[in-house]
Amino acid sequence: MRFRHPDGSTVHLAYCTNVHPAETLDGVLAQLRDHCEPVRKRLGRDRLGIGLWLARDAAHALVTDPAALRGLRTELDRRGLEVVTLNGFPYEGFGAEEVKYRVYKPDWADPERLEHTTSLARLLAGLLPDDVTDGTISTLPLAWRTAYDETRADKARAALVTLAERLDALQDLTGRSIRIGLEPEPGCVVETTHDALAPLTAIAHDRIGVCVDTCHLATSFEDPQAALDALTAARVPVVKSQLSAALHAEHPADPAVREALAAFAEPRFLHQTRTTTTPSGGLHGTDDLDEALADGGPLPDTAPWRAHFHVPLHAAPAAPLTSTLPVLRTALTRLVGGPHPLTRHLEVETYTWQALPPELRPRARAQLTDGIAAELTLARDLLTDLGLKELP
Repeated sequence: MRFRHPDGSTVHLAYCTNVHPAETLDGVLAQLRDHCEPVRKRLGRDRLGIGLWLARDAAHALVTDPAALRGLRTELDRRGLEVVTLNGFPYEGFGAEEVKYRVYKPDWADPERLEHTTSLARLLAGLLPDDVTDGTISTLPLAWRTAYDETRADKARAALVTLAERLDALQDLTGRSIRIGLEPEPGCVVETTHDALAPLTAIAHDRIGVCVDTCHLATSFEDPQAALDALTAARVPVVKSQLSAALHAEHPADPAVREALAAFAEPRFLHQTRTTTTPSGGLHGTDDLDEALADGGPLPDTAPWRAHFHVPLHAAPAAPLTSTLPVLRTALTRLVGGPHPLTRHLEVETYTWQALPPELRPRARAQLTDGIAAELTLARDLLTDLGLKELP
């Protein structure tokens, strides 16, 4: 979906396909047929943007076979789909029964991460629509925080510098500009947008910036306005933004609240949980929701909790829980509501539909289609309320 900003630029809205993960190229093609095209039709659109997730094996098949890449581009066009952004965070196995900490491997200190991201950039340059020259890729925020010492930090920094050089060369070769955004996430080396400032200003290359995920922003209790103003002041580009909402518990000491939260503690994904108990915003946290809920758990329960669980944008959980949709609204106002957009690539990313409590999960493919279409409709309405005009 495309929108005209009041300054005349085009803002792209997509949804991320990691909600129906596939490890192979055949699986990706099946996604387009079984999920993406039906969402487009449900919205009544001639064209729909998707934020494509390409696992290692799918990316390898495409980068080693130009005919396969042309075939994917043809299939996108045939189904009324377009790609201007990729999700390069998960490397493989995102559809496994247990993902948890595995999603952070390989990290930016491992050569595989550089090679995989380089492949994604080359593929995106070949997938961009004919009238689009700029593409973006989100990636993990350097590494999970443990076992990350100065030696690994130096390797990660060198890898990103090499990547920036390769992206410069790619533009010279193709005329397509591809940028990469580190995606701050709780528990990682770069947990907050503030944590991104030092490593990115050290690299100081406009092809390497930040992907602002509004669920992660909210989980870490960052103020959206202050966070985005700080990135702007430091000249760190907001490469893209993922529109998502976290789980919010206003009164975690209440047994009914804890019982409601427990329904969201599940074995597949990590649900980092945070609270802040001081006016200055000092954070307390756990790596997962069940750890926070354990008897005698480490989190204070005198202030609200937020959990890294991407809840559907249009369907806040039932009381006594809520979502952090207000944080998304505030962030979006700063991202695209000003005289010029801070980013032109927006991506709805609710990958946890099948991890919701059983009674909330879609039971049929059509229900998932309806849910994704409803999320995109909400995002569209937020954009038009900010003065952007939806384009055909």
